[in-house]
Amino acid sequence: MKCVKTLTKTICLAGLLIVGVVYANQRTDFSQSEPPYYSIIQRDFLPHTDDWAGIVFVRSPSCIPGGFNLLNVVDIPGAFFCKPLLVDGFALWKNGPPPVDNTPVKVDMRGLGAVPVWFVRWSELQTALNDNVLTVPELQSLPSLQIGSASFFQLTQQPGELRPQGLGNGKIEFVAFGKLQDGRSFQYQVREMGIDQTSVLRHVKIAFE
Repeated sequence: MKCVKTLTKTICLAGLLIVGVVYANQRTDFSQSEPPYYSIIQRDFLPHTDDWAGIVFVRSPSCIPGGFNLLNVVDIPGAFFCKPLLVDGFALWKNGPPPVDNTPVKVDMRGLGAVPVWFVRWSELQTALNDNVLTVPELQSLPSLQIGSASFFQLTQQPGELRPQGLGNGKIEFVAFGKLQDGRSFQYQVREMGIDQTSVLRHVKIAFE
C-alpha cells in the first residue's frame, strides 16, 4: 500500500462523512482493511497552536514499537498487530482499492469511545523534531506531556488531486473532545484546506478547561 507524502495527498488518514457529491464506486470498511498506521501525524502534518501540539493515536501507544518513527506513518505489517484498532471508518475509491487505485477519493474515521490524544508544548516538539525522528518514548519524555482520552473523535479527508477542483484543494477536518488524566476537559479541532499547490489555510484549536 502506498502513502503519498502530504496529508492532503495520502491514504493514511480518514474522516467525517461529507454531504455532497460522492465520486467513488467502491467502498472498503476498516473491518475489511485496517489503516496501516498508529497516529494522525506525519512530517507535513503536525497541527499546533502557538502553545500546544496535539497527536491523535488510532491504536494504543502502549503497543507501538518504541523505536518506530511516527513520522514514517505507515508500518506494514507491524501496525496490524497493534490491537485493538480504536477507530472505525471506511474509504471510498474511484475505481477500487490498491493495486487498482493508490489513493481513495474520500475517507471517514470515527472514534470508538476512548481515543488517545497526547498534547505537548509546541516549542518542545519542535526541538524533538530536529533529528526528523519522533517516537513514543520521546514523546513520553517531554516535560509538558498531557495525556487525554477522547470520548468523541471524527475526521474527514479528501485528497486534493482527486477532487474536481484539482491539485491544491485537498481537505482535512477533525474534532476531538474528552478528558485529560488530571480531570480537565479538552477540545481539539483542526481544519486544513489547500489553497494552492504549496500552501494551506489552517484553523487549529486546542483548549483545556
